[in-house]
Parts: sequence; structure tokens; C-alpha cells
Amino acid sequence: MTDMPGDHDRVHRAARAPGHDVEHWNERYAATDRLWSAEPNATVAEVVAPLHPGRALDLGAGEGRHAVWLAQRGWWVTAVDFAAVGMDRGRAGAVELGVAVDWRVADVRTWSPGATYDLVLVAYLQLPVPVLGELLHRARGWLRPGGRLVYLGHARENLEHGVGGPSDARLLPSVADLAAALSGSRVDALHHLARPTDAGTAIDVLAVVRPWVD
Repeated sequence: MTDMPGDHDRVHRAARAPGHDVEHWNERYAATDRLWSAEPNATVAEVVAPLHPGRALDLGAGEGRHAVWLAQRGWWVTAVDFAAVGMDRGRAGAVELGVAVDWRVADVRTWSPGATYDLVLVAYLQLPVPVLGELLHRARGWLRPGGRLVYLGHARENLEHGVGGPSDARLLPSVADLAAALSGSRVDALHHLARPTDAGTAIDVLAVVRPWVD
């Protein structure tokens, strides 16, 4: 599965590492018309498309490509990211397409919702692995019965066997890391994905879980 040019395979999202703070990301977004592709990631689209639209939460939404895509498909979407410039870009895109998204400028590491969701999406948010694990552990508790938590990111194995993505292993989860964070959930998918890019094959890791109660 190949993403559009300008996606994470060319400029990795190593945010939340030392030196990659909110000012860093606002500056990166401000320096270009668009840092990421406007199209949804192919794997995200494949996993989410069969789901019946409901209430969705996009954590680490960046410029809002997935939030806007979900809204176009009939989801009620809340998008959260700490970079206001990216959120403003997403808001403008939603207005242009005539869809509504609830944009929240907040740090996903500490933010908590006052609602539950049918879908929680975390796509290419490369946090330090223990922090990511804590976030995913909390996020699965925000699911409604039958809901899905979808995580997609650069895998630990990408360092030696893939291309693109962060060069810091601390930001790259393994399948075992995700299994530990999501232990106790009903697992629909937890595996690596080989993703073709212009520079070669990147190795991602996908996790899809839901509560035991449908």
C-alpha cells in the first residue's frame, strides 16, 4: 500500500521527543502549504471503511486529513493535536469541503475526553514507547461497546529493515509493546505491514482492538 507523496515516509513524525515540542511542530506546519498528504492513509481507509459511522476520536490529528475524511464519510469527529497551526489547516480544509469536525488544540499525552467513541484512531503518532503504551491503555477505555481502537505507526523493525520514519528506536513500538499496552482487549489485528514507498519498503505495525462487550 503506497501513500501519497509528502506522507510520513518522507518526513517522519518524531514529535514528542526531546526538542520536538509544540513550537517545533507549529514551525514545521507554517513552513509549508501542506506537510502531509491530504488523502487518508491506505491502511487506515481499509480498516475503517467497513465500520458503520458513529462518533470518532482522532488523536495526534496533525493537519486533520483523517478527521476530515471520517467526517466526509458521516462520522461525528473530534480531532486532537497540540499544534495549533496544523489544527487551523485542518479546520480550513473541513470548511472548504463543507464538513464539521470538533477541533481541540491539546496535548494527547494529558488530554482526556468527556465522551466515549465508536472509533479511536491513532495514526503515526510516534511517542516514546512507554508514553504511547500509556495513551493506548487509556484510549481503549474511551470505547463504546463494539467500538474500535486503531493504531498504525512505524514499527521497531523499520530501523534495520525498512525506510523512512524516526531514526530513534525509543519512538518505535514493536508488536510486543502494543500487545502489552492493549492486554485485556479483544484483538482483531496485531501485526506488521510492508508498505511500498518511492524510497523502498517501510515496515509499519497495525493494532485493532475492541472491548469484549458488543
